[in-house]
Amino acid sequence: MKIGLLARIEAKAEHADEVEAMLRGAVKLAEEEQHTVTWFAFRQDATTFGVFDTFEDEAGREAHLHGRIAAALRGAAETLLSSPPVITPVELLGAKVS
Repeated sequence: MKIGLLARIEAKAEHADEVEAMLRGAVKLAEEEQHTVTWFAFRQDATTFGVFDTFEDEAGREAHLHGRIAAALRGAAETLLSSPPVITPVELLGAKVS
């Protein structure tokens, strides 16, 4: 894994539980993505969530950005989120995954 994405997701307070459920369910979709090496969803506070995922190359990252998880986030943006997700490409400098 050489590159990744870090997404910050801000839910509307009344929809935070729905966003949590959506992210918990998305792990199944991530497991189906051939080019996604690692995928982590997390909750930072009551309404702030995030996703961190890694890929071997740009083609894998682009495939993920056009995949089912990204489509679900875009679909949720208007109703469940207080703002569009902030998705930042990152370059990995080191990793330990056990």
